[in-house]
Amino acid sequence: MSSSTDHGRPEHETAPAPPAGGRAISDRGDTVCVIGAGASGLAALKNLREHGFGVDCYERETGVGGAWNWRHDRSPVYASTHLISSRPLTQFPDFPMPDDWPDYPHHAQLLSYFERYADHFDLRSHIWFGTEVVRVEPVDGDRWDVTTRSTGGYGPERTSRYAAVLVANGHNWSPNLPGYEGLEQFRGEVMHSSSYKDATQLRGKRVLVVGAGNTGCDLAVEAAQQAAQCWHSTRRGYWYAPKYAFGRPIDQVNDTLLRLRVPLRMRQWLYHRMLRLTVGDLTRFGLPRPDHRVYETHPIANSQLVHYVGHGRITPVPDVARFHSTAVELTDGRRIEPELVVFATGYLPRFEFLDPTVLGGTEAEGRPRLWLNAFVPGRPTLAVAGLVQSDSGVFPLTHWQTVLFARLLKLRSERPDRAEAFAARVRAGAGQRYAGRVVPTSRHWFEVAHVDYLRALQRALHELEAK
Repeated sequence: MSSSTDHGRPEHETAPAPPAGGRAISDRGDTVCVIGAGASGLAALKNLREHGFGVDCYERETGVGGAWNWRHDRSPVYASTHLISSRPLTQFPDFPMPDDWPDYPHHAQLLSYFERYADHFDLRSHIWFGTEVVRVEPVDGDRWDVTTRSTGGYGPERTSRYAAVLVANGHNWSPNLPGYEGLEQFRGEVMHSSSYKDATQLRGKRVLVVGAGNTGCDLAVEAAQQAAQCWHSTRRGYWYAPKYAFGRPIDQVNDTLLRLRVPLRMRQWLYHRMLRLTVGDLTRFGLPRPDHRVYETHPIANSQLVHYVGHGRITPVPDVARFHSTAVELTDGRRIEPELVVFATGYLPRFEFLDPTVLGGTEAEGRPRLWLNAFVPGRPTLAVAGLVQSDSGVFPLTHWQTVLFARLLKLRSERPDRAEAFAARVRAGAGQRYAGRVVPTSRHWFEVAHVDYLRALQRALHELEAK
């Protein structure tokens, strides 16, 4: 186990290994490297330590929280961000959120939750803050050379050798920017939603929001309240779920139906019935008719979008065809003249420190080929945590992902036969999906139905530890 220094970071005690390629390498023995101190990284750090491993965690920012710390450069969080999954289905299973918190906590509460989690489990002394990972390279014996430096490229690089690596750098920080004809000549302001921080950026402007994910819908609602005019552009029709149904958060209602194993067609019928009894036919508001069934896209939980469309504060429009110097042409031939265009077009996963072939993907695509969205074929000491897009909260999923990885590492020395059987299962199951039928877009690469996914993790744990 790594010791801590007065500066709140681990102290590398082992002697350097012989130089490789001119580099001095500090051998960390059986220590595991965790990359990132957001929700997934903190869960990994805690669970690996509980299983007896020494852990060095590298965090490029100066505090914990990852995406939920809006002071971080790469955080997509803005002033009004709240959870879209409810508190009971989002919290870590071994560290509940306070009972007096709202159903959908604010991002500041989430950050305080992670800070208390880190303090409760004494994690800070194992985190190297202000340190970014430059390279992660496999070496003989299923070990890894991890090269780090101070964030921003200052100071010398340092390479340490680890028994295993858990990647938890998040996948909501590298903007997915669309390309449109004429965009370079557009004279208005253009930004990705990752640069949006508060409503002052919208106030009094004519705003076009492009994208129908949860962020796009939230920003359209904010523009409805703050902008002089708001257009909301979507490529297809979507199903908009209210945040509450039958007096409970909508994800808790869905969770109950899933645990009762209510068939998909019955759940779809119930959803449509609920819509008919509340807002009715969305096409009468000018919203396009969905070209897919309910639950075939990532759920959009927004109770206000239809409200503001119905009040004329949001004008639904189709996809953008091209840009002109002062106007945007839509696919139906209309032209609008926004002053500000906000692309809420999501993010692409990036692992800058890894050769993309290590995760079985390509650099251009950014989509790794994993089992359980976590385990890498042929790389038994490497895993990725948090690379899931769930119909409920993600933190319980990352908790059990990292528990499974910790137990796998333990069995590599205690029961190598079990570890090898697990490795064969990873090779055979790589690329398996846990979301049923979903629209085939990059937005749904990592989509999982949380009940099915948790059951798959449970089966993997039982198979790993079977006598």
